[in-house]
Amino acid sequence: QAQLVESGGGSVQAGGSLRLSCAASGGTFSVFAWFRQAPGKERELVAGINWSGLMTYYLDSVKGRFTISRDIAKNTVYLEMNSLKPEDTAIYYCAAGGNWPPRRPDYWGQGTQVTVSS
Repeated sequence: QAQLVESGGGSVQAGGSLRLSCAASGGTFSVFAWFRQAPGKERELVAGINWSGLMTYYLDSVKGRFTISRDIAKNTVYLEMNSLKPEDTAIYYCAAGGNWPPRRPDYWGQGTQVTVSS
């Protein structure tokens, strides 16, 4: 059974940085992605990366601030978040599987809270 476990969330002041990690087990995934859901809003795709790393996707509002990467040997995907803004506050979910672009993943993590204060 595939399992995704996120870590690295927390609270930070605006302008700060956080690094999220997602350890995958129980399978090999061709696509990884990070989604987020803020209170009262729909879940949105933040970033995605394919197995080779040659294809990436970023939500317009995070371009230049967030970087997605993956470690094939560790079957782990990361989301480096810099210059964080209060509007980045949300629960961040790791997702894997499915096709490119990663809008309908097969597997989801439990989520990790990211809170950015002004």
